[in-house]
Amino acid sequence: MAPRPKRFAGLDLLGSAIVILARNGTVAFLNTAAAQAFDSSWSLIGHPFRQLFTNPAVIDHLLALCDREDFSEQGQDIQLERVNREALVFHCLAVAVDASDGGGLLLEFHATGERQRLDREERLLDSARANRELVRNLAHEIKNPLGGIRGAAQLLELELTTPALREYTQVIIKEADRLRALVDRLLAPDNRPRSFESVSIHEVCERVRSILLAEYPSGLVIVRDYDPSLPEVLGDRGQLIQALLNLSRNAAEALDGRGRIQLRTRVSRQVVIDRTRHRLALELHVVDNGPGIPEALRDRVFYPLVSGREGGSGLGLPLAQTYIERHGGTIECESRPGLTDFRILLPLP
Repeated sequence: MAPRPKRFAGLDLLGSAIVILARNGTVAFLNTAAAQAFDSSWSLIGHPFRQLFTNPAVIDHLLALCDREDFSEQGQDIQLERVNREALVFHCLAVAVDASDGGGLLLEFHATGERQRLDREERLLDSARANRELVRNLAHEIKNPLGGIRGAAQLLELELTTPALREYTQVIIKEADRLRALVDRLLAPDNRPRSFESVSIHEVCERVRSILLAEYPSGLVIVRDYDPSLPEVLGDRGQLIQALLNLSRNAAEALDGRGRIQLRTRVSRQVVIDRTRHRLALELHVVDNGPGIPEALRDRVFYPLVSGREGGSGLGLPLAQTYIERHGGTIECESRPGLTDFRILLPLP
């Protein structure tokens, strides 16, 4: 692996992705933000930058700017496509590198979708919180009458002598119990005490992986792609396991237990969560190759009681979002046919 040029080390302090290319198209330098943006590493230095993408003509076009005598800098919107990965859309500023540094091109990438993503995240968080509060208030109002209905059915059953009639009271009692359990689940998250400790996110992933493989012993493949350098997070181990299990089980159900799920961990830098910028954050992806979330549901998947599956309660994803929010994080979702990616972001100390 070629060494990183020390004279460019200051570029690591920038939040934007910086890649410096030699005139032949090989990478002379990339900063930390670029390594993260392109899911690569510094081992890319000395290798052609174009090899990362399935549409390398975009990079070739930028390199052609080096041959123009009147060129100094140029900005344009570009899309970089990758194998089995979501395309990256950037505003790219290309600047000529001084001949004393060997010539070439400095590329600065700004994600054009970042502002839209943050706006969408804020809208979804505000709307989801309002919906959860509405549901919680409604659950409180339902809980007390359910107790009265169940008690009345039990008293009525004592007065009945015909077994056939008692079957009807049993239906009332069982349905009241089912609704009571549903109400308890709606009220549970905020009632549980907070108990934060140092937690290895990879131990959480392994626990969830073992549970899913026990539930789906054949046909389901769970691929691990972990960053071993990740530090531990402060959190409630049980809630983190439950949040990740809800997301992963949702993916497994979408696959009908036959398909591929990837658990991927990374460090993310300069992340904005709920209007607050964090220097470092844990990034945990749950990616499946299923049919994708129906377009009509994509903006509502974290709303309570919204489910795209027959018989689903619509509580798994809202509860996962609630648990992650209690850790100062958030969950994002990108979906299309053949690829659904739930991304958990948790601030790191």
